[in-house]
Amino acid sequence: MLVIEDDAATAHEIAAALRLHGCAVDCAGTAREGLSRATEDRFDAIVLDRMLPGGADGLQVLQTLRGFGVAAPVLILSALSAVDDRVRGLRAGGDDYLTKPFEALELTARLDVLIRRSGPPARETTLRSGDLALDPLTREVCRAGLRIALLPREYLLLEHLLRHAGQVMTRRMLFEQVWEYRFDRPGSLIDVHVGNLRRKLDAGGRPPMIHTVRGQGYVLATEPPHASL
Repeated sequence: MLVIEDDAATAHEIAAALRLHGCAVDCAGTAREGLSRATEDRFDAIVLDRMLPGGADGLQVLQTLRGFGVAAPVLILSALSAVDDRVRGLRAGGDDYLTKPFEALELTARLDVLIRRSGPPARETTLRSGDLALDPLTREVCRAGLRIALLPREYLLLEHLLRHAGQVMTRRMLFEQVWEYRFDRPGSLIDVHVGNLRRKLDAGGRPPMIHTVRGQGYVLATEPPHASL
């Protein structure tokens, strides 16, 4: 984080709150120093005071930064709280506007939001096949938008099949990789769990998703393979 603030006490307060929040912080007390730091280093966000020493306007600093291609989100701090002042700050290229006095908790919360917005889009984590979706983070399973309640072992079995969708998985492979045991004849145990899982996934007359491949094992797919039963 870069804090551009001429009042030493306020800068110290902001820096202390940000460091307590887990951030690394640089401070600049003048417009010139702030411009130099912001253009030489890369910051996740910038806290910019509206009024700086020597009559410098923080909005001019902001416009200069944007002109130099600095894209870091900027939170403007100001004692000017009128709507027109806030609008001018946002139109000058600011991402948020916080009036003084302020609470440190609100400052850090606003910066968290700005950083999330400016970061890369969240990566899709949901596993999908046809109308079946499984979220490994929440362990929620849905088919055609309807949530399906699974027992823990059924969930692990389905997740493994989804991660290998379209691939034939033998009973031994499923037993060793889902149950994490080695056993000479795991067939009946696997068949029981697959049968239970099928009944839940295919309830309401939905097309089967888990197919038996004769002499080999099971495959999760939207269409049955030619060798399936």
